[in-house]
Amino acid sequence: MEEQNIIHIDVESVVNSSTPKFVVRYLKKIVHEDEMNSFLCGHVGLKDYDFIRAVIGPELLNTTISMEGLENIPKDNTPLCFVSNHPLGGLDGMILALCLGEQRNYHLQVIVNELLMYMTPLNGIFVPVHVSGKGGQNKQYVERVNELYSSDYDILTFPSGKCSRKIDGVIQDPEWKKSFIQKSVQHKRDIVPIYFDGQNSKFFYNLGLWRTRLGIKKNIEMLYLADEMFKATGKHFSFKVGKPVPYTTFDHSRTHVEWAQWVRERVYEMK
Repeated sequence: MEEQNIIHIDVESVVNSSTPKFVVRYLKKIVHEDEMNSFLCGHVGLKDYDFIRAVIGPELLNTTISMEGLENIPKDNTPLCFVSNHPLGGLDGMILALCLGEQRNYHLQVIVNELLMYMTPLNGIFVPVHVSGKGGQNKQYVERVNELYSSDYDILTFPSGKCSRKIDGVIQDPEWKKSFIQKSVQHKRDIVPIYFDGQNSKFFYNLGLWRTRLGIKKNIEMLYLADEMFKATGKHFSFKVGKPVPYTTFDHSRTHVEWAQWVRERVYEMK
């Protein structure tokens, strides 16, 4: 196997040379550099669904999964748009991608934060969008998403664009973006709602609360998502699939923003 095909996580190479050594050591710890590199070196060549199986299975995280409502997933090949809450910020996406992919002949792609594209073994099923900062979407990202919606691939998307936070004392998604409604109507895709049952650590949510209270705009919780994933080792997760919502439901009686929140409410009603 050629060296350039081997992914290697190297925190020290991406931080500023003036960063204190103790900070570098801490960053290496929370991204689990050693564990990840050991896993990646032992699974060179795996990609897409096979890579996810290795990550969530006994070879790394050893998670177990139960599913409810699979009978609600249509059996034909009409392209669908699966939408879910986003409690974990990464692991839930991999679990849903694998389980839904198995149900839909592996003809599914996932819209993700552009930062996840560094996981090159998953580039075959990940489609990036820019969800942070200002200035709108990069033209290239917009075109790629439009191509996806006009394709015959099923789509899995997390309309909040961010993983769940503690809001009003409850762990829940931020407001859902309207784009999945707009594009599903435009491309005549029925929407299949999913509720994923899971949560990150109290530390993760408290960090988000204090960051917001202190007026820090940088989403520093993202640094801890790898650590949260490893904290899920050996855990059981479940999700529930709701009945498809025909795209014709989303008429002019509500705005696209209001319809997006309506679907969000339907998802949380499945809790």
